[in-house]
Amino acid sequence: MSGHSKFANIKHKKEKNDAAKGKIFTIIGKEIAVAVKEGGPNPANNFKLATVIAKAKANNMPNDTIERGIKKASGADGAVDYKNITYEGYGPGGTAIIVETLTDNQNRTASNVKSAFTKGSGNVGTPGCVSYMFDKKGQIIIDKEECEMSSDDLMMLALDAGADDFNEEDDSYEILTTPDAFQAVVEALEGAKIAMVSSEITMLPQNYVEVTDPENVKLLQRILDLLDEDDDVQAVYHNWDED
Repeated sequence: MSGHSKFANIKHKKEKNDAAKGKIFTIIGKEIAVAVKEGGPNPANNFKLATVIAKAKANNMPNDTIERGIKKASGADGAVDYKNITYEGYGPGGTAIIVETLTDNQNRTASNVKSAFTKGSGNVGTPGCVSYMFDKKGQIIIDKEECEMSSDDLMMLALDAGADDFNEEDDSYEILTTPDAFQAVVEALEGAKIAMVSSEITMLPQNYVEVTDPENVKLLQRILDLLDEDDDVQAVYHNWDED
């Protein structure tokens, strides 16, 4: 099926960076709190919470940590009142960047995101200015070394469960779904004891942009680094061809 040459490097790099900074559990903890507040503590009746739990398990978050997060969020005192705010903008070299945040202080977050873009010679645009260049998809990454199932059998398992696409790289498989079909595919893989490097709803660029000017590369990396260091930032999506 169709190839997707950038997915493995970008995904592995992102997870490695987050893990190195100890940020991924904090990110998922916030998402659990918001999901419970919006739809209740039962993942069987709360698709958003079920999706976050799948992401947590793929990132090796302990079950007791997940359960504590759900319990805290559903308690009488509740959790911090986070707001989900998405920013869109442009980086050097004609790149497009989407920034998803969860914040309890909108002014602080807006200021920090705009500062990150400015310091990298980019700018924040209006809602919708670049999101049309991306597709919202469920994305599941599987390490070949951890998967005993053949690629053909894995592909059929995923497609039968509702996946849209199956892509193979040298060291990994990528399964793409619609957001609505994502949970069913994850459950099918879990039922078959397939380990997942990551599983989440994400934004995938329709096309990638090459940035050849060294100064633009440096500036673009500065934007991404500053956003990655911001505790309010949950995810950053871009169409920069980093290879």
